[in-house]
Amino acid sequence: MFIVENYGLAILLCVVTMFCWGSWANTTKLTSKTWRFELFYWDYGFGILLTTLLLAFTLGSSGEAGRAFLVDLKQADNSNLFSAFAGGVIFNLANILLVAAIAIAGMSVAFPVGIGIALVLGVVVNYIANPQGNPLLIFGGVAFIALAILLNARAYQKLQSGSSSGVSKKGLILSVVSGCLMGLFYKYVAGSMVTDFTIPEAGKLTPYTALVVFALGIVVSSFLFNTLQMKRPFTGTAVSFSGYFKGIAKDHLIGILGGGIWCIGMSLSIIASGKAGPAISYGLGQGATVVAALWGIYVWKEFDKAPAGTKALLNIMLVLYIAGLAMIILSK
Repeated sequence: MFIVENYGLAILLCVVTMFCWGSWANTTKLTSKTWRFELFYWDYGFGILLTTLLLAFTLGSSGEAGRAFLVDLKQADNSNLFSAFAGGVIFNLANILLVAAIAIAGMSVAFPVGIGIALVLGVVVNYIANPQGNPLLIFGGVAFIALAILLNARAYQKLQSGSSSGVSKKGLILSVVSGCLMGLFYKYVAGSMVTDFTIPEAGKLTPYTALVVFALGIVVSSFLFNTLQMKRPFTGTAVSFSGYFKGIAKDHLIGILGGGIWCIGMSLSIIASGKAGPAISYGLGQGATVVAALWGIYVWKEFDKAPAGTKALLNIMLVLYIAGLAMIILSK
């Protein structure tokens, strides 16, 4: 299987992860106006599963290093399979809340708040589980990012105060809950995998197998979480399953594309974690917040009607995020 063997390449893959994770949500804005995100989410999950299977049977089954996907799956301990699956379930609940927050509050709010909290919590949890890197630089970077989150929340408050329609606080609340859950899922996936990717430890999973099981956790749990969301949506009226089958091909393909983009980022992050360490790999990938905020501010114009001074807060937020991410990179 393909393995990352140097730190520079691992960092490069994490940067690609950052762009994938920060850009996939654009696909939610590219679907037709009648296509609800609850319906979009089914294709998004299928896109993730298809991408992990494609990677497992190609990069995960070629070369002499490690174990091929099917061989690895057969020898895996149930505890490790459950851990990767649980990671998918936790991520799925967090991500459904995040997608709902995007629909209500916009990308430039949902991502900095939700993913920012996930970054802080995720770096701490993953560092405790597998301490790699200079803790002063890692947690110093996290502190900068936490300050950036507070500035973004302040910018959102200013947007609310300047809105004649009184923007609901529901989007901000959903972002916070999503972030708390999002910060936990990566630990379960990383914990199911071999410690050294070059050594096929018995019972443990290779990154490619862990990703497939993780994706299964997402798809299976969607039949609970997304079904509930369809019956009791956060915004709008209830959605029926018949609506999914009435969708046009473009909407289905965009949903699958969104899942594929996110999954490529997740896969590269997991593959890079063998060399960079889970805390650094996860933390750097969550720089997606910067990418998503740029999309929301400068492309989708989500803050154009905000009061004076709001954009200055957002620009400071982005600078703090970049400084925090730089410290995380330099920590190892």
